[in-house]
Amino acid sequence: MSGIKGTYLYSVLNNKCPRCRKGDMFCSSNAYKLGEFTKMNETCKECGQPTEIEVGFYYGTGYVSYALTVAFSVATFIAWWVIIGLSLDDNRFFWWMGTNAVLMILMQPLFMRLSRSLWLSWFVSYDKDWKEHPLETPERIIPVPENQG
Repeated sequence: MSGIKGTYLYSVLNNKCPRCRKGDMFCSSNAYKLGEFTKMNETCKECGQPTEIEVGFYYGTGYVSYALTVAFSVATFIAWWVIIGLSLDDNRFFWWMGTNAVLMILMQPLFMRLSRSLWLSWFVSYDKDWKEHPLETPERIIPVPENQG
């Protein structure tokens, strides 16, 4: 398991910083802690990488989340078809639809976190020597004045 720990797949699935692949992106490791499951650290605790590199950065995650839920639905459809079979005569198709809908609702916090992790990883490159390379400040971050916020 130690060989997989620093890989891209591991860091995305475990919501690790894409720059150092060590720090946590989210404040809470529990995806089902209501009210906090989308709350992210402002910066990586390990390398200092900002998690929101520009205003409105995560609007694009809606597309990623949509793709993940479509892929999940296709996977459950194929699994249902192979294991149980599909037929309109005995409502097996409708049972799959209901089961898939319930599973997608239950897994939505995981999909939301995964989509944010994927989205950030596409814009922030991994740097194995991040300790030697200073972090460049993103040009589109609007700093909050000290008397506000």
